[in-house]
Order: sequence, then C-alpha cells, then structure tokens
Amino acid sequence: MGRKALRWLLSLVVLIGTVGIGSAAPAGAVTTAAEPDIKERILAIPGMSLVEEKPYTGYRYFVLNYTQPVDHRHPSKGTFKQRITLLHKDTSRPTVFFTSGYNVSTTPRRSEPTAIIDGNQVSMEYRFFTPSRPSPADWSKLDIKQAASDQHRIFKALKKIYSKKWISTGGSKGGMTATYYERFYPRDMDGVVAYVAPNDVVNKEDAAYDRFFRNVGTKECRDALNAVQREALERRAPLSAKVKEWADANNATFDTVGSLDKAYESTVLDFVWAFWQYSRAADCADVPAADSSDQVIYDYVDAISGFAAYSDQSLATYTPYYYQAGTQLGAPQVKYPHLDGLMKYGPDFFQPRVYVPRDIPMKFSPSAMRDVDSWVRHNATRMMFVNGQNDPWSAEPFRLGKGARDAYVYTAPGANHGANVAGLAPAEKAKATAAILEWAGVAPAAVQADPAKAKRLTGFDAKLDKRDVQREQTLRP
Repeated sequence: MGRKALRWLLSLVVLIGTVGIGSAAPAGAVTTAAEPDIKERILAIPGMSLVEEKPYTGYRYFVLNYTQPVDHRHPSKGTFKQRITLLHKDTSRPTVFFTSGYNVSTTPRRSEPTAIIDGNQVSMEYRFFTPSRPSPADWSKLDIKQAASDQHRIFKALKKIYSKKWISTGGSKGGMTATYYERFYPRDMDGVVAYVAPNDVVNKEDAAYDRFFRNVGTKECRDALNAVQREALERRAPLSAKVKEWADANNATFDTVGSLDKAYESTVLDFVWAFWQYSRAADCADVPAADSSDQVIYDYVDAISGFAAYSDQSLATYTPYYYQAGTQLGAPQVKYPHLDGLMKYGPDFFQPRVYVPRDIPMKFSPSAMRDVDSWVRHNATRMMFVNGQNDPWSAEPFRLGKGARDAYVYTAPGANHGANVAGLAPAEKAKATAAILEWAGVAPAAVQADPAKAKRLTGFDAKLDKRDVQREQTLRP
C-alpha cells in the first residue's frame, strides 16, 4: 500500500488453548492420594491467582492472573496482573507456550503444536492489552524485551510443575512474539514453531510487498480487486455516507484518525491486502464487477476490510499493537499506482502514529528488528517458520543463515495468513511434524526411524481445534 495503512494483522489465533474439566482429575492423568491437586500446585506459585476454571472433557482449563513487574529491569517500580490461561493435560506431557501477541482467548482452544504433541498449553496475554495493562500505563515499558521477560518469568514459574520439554508457538504477531522470546531467552524453550511471522527488517524498504501484489493470484483476480478498490474511492461520497449512517447508529467516532473520511480511505486502502490475507484464490470468483451498485461495492469492501476498523472504539483495543508498530516492529508501505489521483491523504499520512492517541509519545527504533533478524540468521536452533504462499505478511519472512541448526522455513502452497503445518506439501508436512515431536521429546520409535511416518498424536476435536481468526488492525502488516 502506498502508505502505512494499518492493516488487519490477523493474530491468527493458531488456536489458543486452554481447557478444563471441573476439579476432577482428567482421564488418563497420573495421580496419587498424596499428590496435591493441580489447581493447588498452580495457585501455590507466588503471584498466581485464579480467575476461573472451565470444564472440558479430558483436560483442566484455568484462566489465571500472574503478577509481573511493570519494568523487568527495575522490578521494584510497580507490578501489574497479566492474564494467562492453562490447558492442563498431564504433568507427564510436554507443554506448548502459546501467544497471539494480543489479547488471550478465555475459550478453550488448542494450537496446532499442542495437538501434534498431545501436550499441555500455556497461553499468555501480551502486556498492555487490557486487562493486562499497568495502571498508570507507562508506554515506554511496552517493548519486545519486556514482553519476552514476561514469558520468561511465566516459564520459570510453571517449569517447576511442567518439567517435560516446552515448545513456544504463535501466529502472525504471535509468531513474531515467539521468535523474539527465543532471541532474548534462547535457553528456555526446546523448540519454536512460528507461523506467518512478518520480519520487517528495514522499515523504509518495502519493495517485497509491491512484488507480492504484482504477482499473487491471477491477473484477472488482481485486476478485479484493483477495480473494486478504485471504485470505492471514486464513489467516496455515497459510500462514506453509508459509513456515517452506521457510525451514527452505533455511536462510533473517528477522533483518533482525524475524521470519518480519513478512516474511510484507510479501510479502502486495506482492501486488497485484507483479501489476500484472509481469502483464497477460489474466492476471486466472488469479487463483484466494477459496475456493481453502490450497495454491492460497499457491502463487499466492508466484508473484506471492515469500515468499523478505524473508529475510535475499534482502534482502542489495538493501541498496543499500533504503538509497537510505530516504535519497534515497523509497518509495510505499499504503492498504489492504480489509485493515483484518488487518494486524498497520500500514503505518508497512514503511519502508526496516526492510529495512536496523541497523548502517548512514540519514537521509532530501527535497530530492534535488525537485531532479531541477525540473531535468527546466525543462531536459530530448533526453530520452524511456516509461511503462506498467498499471504501478504509472508512477503518479508524470517530467513536462516549458516549458523542455523535444526531449523526450517516452510511455505504452505496456496495458503493465506492461516498457513499451518497441516497445509504443507505431504513430504514437508511429515518432516515438520517429526521435528515438532522430536523437539517435544515424544516422537514414537517408528517416527525416529522414519520421519515420513510422523502424524499428530491427537485426533481432531471440533471445539478445541476450532480456528479463532482474530482480525487485528495493523499498520499494513
């Protein structure tokens, strides 16, 4: 996009997991009369408190608060409660540490690695996403090192109970989070599986995204999407009037971005990116003709990129993301040659700063992503990156260098921002599954002898394995 239009960054909730079954021991759990209940063991951890326990057959599922320092560099300067969830299977099983990089889901879900290894799952809410926000909020304490330190403390506290191997995982910003955690605490995890994790090393160099949009899908589909996007700007007056009707009916305001018109243009510029992020090539058949009615164009753009996205009410949820995009993570800037003459504000307007309240100071640090990228290239060990062929966010992926050991980068054919191991080509799927089982210490003898025989250790659970796609606005990542 010719601007850093904050994109819906799917926090691909690669399935946040947590799950529970009353207070009774789960089926298959190893217990003794003298062994404390798992809830008692967890709540005996200093700083750990129970929010609620939810039932789920075969598991225990806990929503918890854990007291964290606001500043890990100066622990005495205040604390806050960070929300985490725990899907307990058995302390004899390995554990997956999941994060979306956003809010944590309190509905029992199981990430793909958790299903593959038949393990426990700890899920962490990222600092500054409510309710896990210090009060008062010192936004300078929202950075990737502080967040990695949150994970490190949680891991150290729970490792005493879950002593088997641990694997970290997450999708999109969650995949980035798992990678940053490994960079700062490389001795904690026994493996990392990062899904569709963007790697914006040089924030001002985004030619890879322009190449992506020139080549993704078929020319017919690209032309059809561009035509709808152009029509939405040409019909700005009647379509933005529809947005105003919605806003008035829902008490939505646009003070942060500056005006309804600026929010409208932001949403339209997000349109093509959002299509490829969440849709498939087969969905090209549903793109309306450029001469469709105003209502058809409005409804389609709204379904793909969402006119509510840049309202104050929507933006408030994702202020921590926008803040990080504008201080460390970076945000793609895409060119729109087919929209020349139709953009009123220009690509330079759409920066992370625009989507964060002005009373929160921001300053970009170009060294943060360069540091992580260099570390991954030279030090990645037991790390796996899974990308989607048709996912815009995968246009700037993590890459491995000569220093990498037992590390892999895979691309799922035809996949969007929901790419996963199950969607890899058969040989790569087996190889990736075998690696995850091996890292978790649960690879069957047959798989150790022949990785081609690798399969997930659990059957499909329609509720636990349901994919929660949480659309997060982001700066055009």
